[in-house]
Amino acid sequence: MGHPRPHFSCSVGSRVTEASTSSRRSLTCWVVTDGKAGDEGQCIGVAQALHSDYALKHVSPRPPFSWWLPFGPIDPRERPGSVNSPFQPPWPDVAIASGRRAVRYLKVIKQASREHTFTVCLKDPRIGTKTADLIWVPAHDPLRGLNVLVTPTAPHRFTAENLKTLRTSAPPEIAALKAPRVAVLVGGDSRHHQFPLEVQRALLEALTRLGALESTGLMITTSRRTPPALHTALVQFAHENGHLFWDGTGTNPLPHYLANADAIVATADSTNMIGEAAATGKPIHVFHPTGGHPKIDRFLGTLRDLGVIHPFPGPIKTTTYDPMDSTPLIAAAIRTAMPGKR
Repeated sequence: MGHPRPHFSCSVGSRVTEASTSSRRSLTCWVVTDGKAGDEGQCIGVAQALHSDYALKHVSPRPPFSWWLPFGPIDPRERPGSVNSPFQPPWPDVAIASGRRAVRYLKVIKQASREHTFTVCLKDPRIGTKTADLIWVPAHDPLRGLNVLVTPTAPHRFTAENLKTLRTSAPPEIAALKAPRVAVLVGGDSRHHQFPLEVQRALLEALTRLGALESTGLMITTSRRTPPALHTALVQFAHENGHLFWDGTGTNPLPHYLANADAIVATADSTNMIGEAAATGKPIHVFHPTGGHPKIDRFLGTLRDLGVIHPFPGPIKTTTYDPMDSTPLIAAAIRTAMPGKR
């Protein structure tokens, strides 16, 4: 018999404080991913919200097993009991997995632990609601079920406490930047969005106009998906106009950028990027490259209705909203659903 699967529901304005869980004993937790930063960051955020003692477990299935996942079997080399398996006792209280190559391992861990480990899957596993004891999905994904928790935005590590601390300890280069400060989060080409040259020019022109405003300082960061030409142009733009640009070396300053921003500009290709920005309570201005997807449109529509996002190019807003953070909600749901509410 598996753990009971209570029904979960969550309204947009729900509040759960981490203090409600801090008095309970520390849980042990495994974060199971294939090492992708986005998946791992979300899992770590939930593990930290649980106040757990967590360990990172990376899976590296070989072909052809990697091709088949999540629909096919795991790599036998990584099965518990195998010499090279990352999964060995003692078994954790909780295992959190994300990513198509990792979620199949949850059932294996569940079985090997003799039902001790409570399993959590972040995002639609694509193999049904029996994949884990609890599944979290964003509201724009269609998966629903008695054990499925739905929230508008994804979990992350940008807690209110962390952001407050970062605001009081801004690095010198940010403290010296002109105000208002605008964080600029640039993504890049994906399955659903493209940044052809005309789109790159439009973004640069809009940022140039924004940067030309009196006393506006920009803090720019890009991703691995950013087209090289756009990356180079943004470096030059920042250097010539006294703005900040992270070149990918050293510690990622994104947490400092978000914490110290008065407003945010983000490209529409990444729901994770926009969801993280929504943790600040600062207005987010969304630039649309070409392409799109109905799921992303639904996500953006929800945030637009809540007054979180605004169009870019367009006037930079100063209105704020209650910061959005699903991470403590997910942690509370895990605690509630676990046998004995450990």
